Parts: sequence; structure tokens; C-alpha cells
Amino acid sequence: MVKKRQAYFESATGAKVNHVGKYSINPNDLKGNIEHFIGVAQVPIGIAGPLKINGEHAQGEFVVPLATTEGTLVASYNRGMKLLNMSGGVTATVVDDAMQRAPVFIFSNARGARDFVKWIKQNIDKIREEAEATSSVAKLTYIDNFLSNKFAFLRFNFRTGDAAGQNMVGRATFAACGWILDNYEGIENFYLESNFATDKKASQINIMRTRGKRVTAEATIKREHLLQVMRVDPKQIDYHGRVAAVGSFLSGVNNTGLHSPNGITAMFIATGQDVANVSESSAAMMYSELTDDGDLYVSITIPSLIVATYGGGTGIGTQRECLELIDCYGRDRVYKFAEIVASVVLAGEISLASAISSSDWVSSHEEYGRNR
Repeated sequence: MVKKRQAYFESATGAKVNHVGKYSINPNDLKGNIEHFIGVAQVPIGIAGPLKINGEHAQGEFVVPLATTEGTLVASYNRGMKLLNMSGGVTATVVDDAMQRAPVFIFSNARGARDFVKWIKQNIDKIREEAEATSSVAKLTYIDNFLSNKFAFLRFNFRTGDAAGQNMVGRATFAACGWILDNYEGIENFYLESNFATDKKASQINIMRTRGKRVTAEATIKREHLLQVMRVDPKQIDYHGRVAAVGSFLSGVNNTGLHSPNGITAMFIATGQDVANVSESSAAMMYSELTDDGDLYVSITIPSLIVATYGGGTGIGTQRECLELIDCYGRDRVYKFAEIVASVVLAGEISLASAISSSDWVSSHEEYGRNR
């Protein structure tokens, strides 16, 4: 069937299936991952590191695979890792975990929606029982409620183990809503998804309430190390950060850092994550301050990092190998992976911040990138 599809593609377009048709994975292993398979898209993978991480789950030094076609990216992250290692590495912490589905219930008026929410709170135990009966993994932690007009928006929040969990929480929420519809009178209409879970869309609610993993990576970098490796003083980076904060505010961006989606996307492609989730995972809050000793404390929080180490595309060929490279394939690894991703992001932030502050940014692209 693959050969027939390739032949159809060639006859329909007049183009040849050459590189696309060369792959090492077994197409039979891709059921549930792709339809109408004809081949693969090959993205170059480089390695950066090792990076020392002092996490609760990721502990030690990690060599990190990055899949990208952007010149200087791997070199930049590698430079940031070198700097962080010299100052003792990165401390990484997962502080929250939630995946959502957000149904909406429609009533004849606002009072009906308000009373419905009261009933939901009174029956949370039964709703949780119905939801969790659909999965051995999904755990309903709480339900947010938001009232507008005559609509009751419910945001079901789950823990989903080592899976990203969007489909898992969809099934669980549907089961819970079935019980609600059977046991509450007055609901005029209902939709399983109201667009309030903001699946694969950047949103303020994800920044405030968490979607996926909320993880922070932080480090204190010695002044002499910044001067030695980056040729920049901590005061230069700190000042640029305050100026850039104004630019972030004016633009309305969901990220006060510089380029966290670069590292996140490169790791997502390498390790078989759902790359569309970068839209949510791109949000980040960067913070820095000068210490009394003249060193630089840097910290980045990623409030909606959606990652998996089991299921989805994580078990396919190169993707599984890349996860295995950092010992993150399989169950009970997702917090470890989240800590590694955040630590890599911090390395990229300090590297680019240093380059901009010291005016090395353009010259680096001239030497290593496509601008030469």
C-alpha cells in the first residue's frame, strides 16, 4: 500500500518520491499515528551538552538531542549549557500538573447556569468517580467554573501520568458529562469542548492555571564565568532584560524571555512530542536579578509545557531513541523529561541574552548560520 501511494503521488504531481520514501521504521508500527503513510520527513538532529541538572527527577548530566534546520541553534544551546555547568548546573522543579477538557452547558438564563455550578460542586465526588472509571491513569483533581451570559463553562483538570493526555481527558470528561446530563434538569444544550481548554492555542488562562506541566528552571551564574565564556557583564544582561520587558508589554506577547520555543520545538521533534503543542508550551516567564556579589540569578517558568514519555509518537524509531538518550522513555519519566526541557530552555535563554547584550548575535549567525 505504501508503494501504491508513492506511485500515486508521483503520477499526480510529476515529482519523485526519493528521500521521503527512505525510512528505517516499520509502517505497521505506525497504526494510530498517521494515515495514508508514504514516508518520512527527515530533520537533522544535533546534540548539545552535557548539561548538569539538579532536579527532583532529573539528576546528573544529560546530552540532549535537538532536531532543527536553524544554523547556530545547537551551538547556542551548547554554549549556554557550558556556562551553566561552570556555575553548578540548573535547579529544575515541576510545581503543577494538569490537563483539561472544558465543556459548556447552556441554560435558559444566567440564574440557571449559576445554580447548575452549585450543584456541580455538591456532586464532585460522583462526577470524579464517573470520569476516572474510563481510565486507570486519569485522575480528576478539580473543576474550574466560569459563568458568562447564560453559559456555564466547566474546566475539568486531570493528571494523566506519562501521557500528554488530551484524548484521555476527553473520554473521561465525556463520561462525566453523560452522568451530569442524566441527572440534572434544565440543560438546554451541551458541547464537550467549548474552546476554553485552549487545546493547541496560546492563552492567558494556561499561563495562570497550568496546562501540562508547570516547571521552573533556575541558576545563579558567576560574574567571572559570564565574562569568560560570554564576554558580557551581568549588569548588561540585567539591564537588557528590563528594557526587553517593556517591549514584551507593548507587544502583548505571552513570553517575557527571548526564544524558548526554539529549544522546546527542537526537543519536541527529536523526541516524538505533538509539535502543535508548542503553541501552548511557548509561554514563559523569564526573570533575572543581580546578587549582592555581582553574579546573575536567572529563572524561567514554563506554565503550560505539554510533554509525554509514553504513548503518542514517543515509541517510534528515532523518537524513542532520542528519549532513551536522556533516559526518558516509558513510564514514570515525564517529570524528569519536563525538568530537562526547562533546563535546556534556560541554557538557550542565557546564551541568546548574552549574545544580544554583547552584540555577538549577528556575528554568530554570520559565522555559523545561513547569513554568511
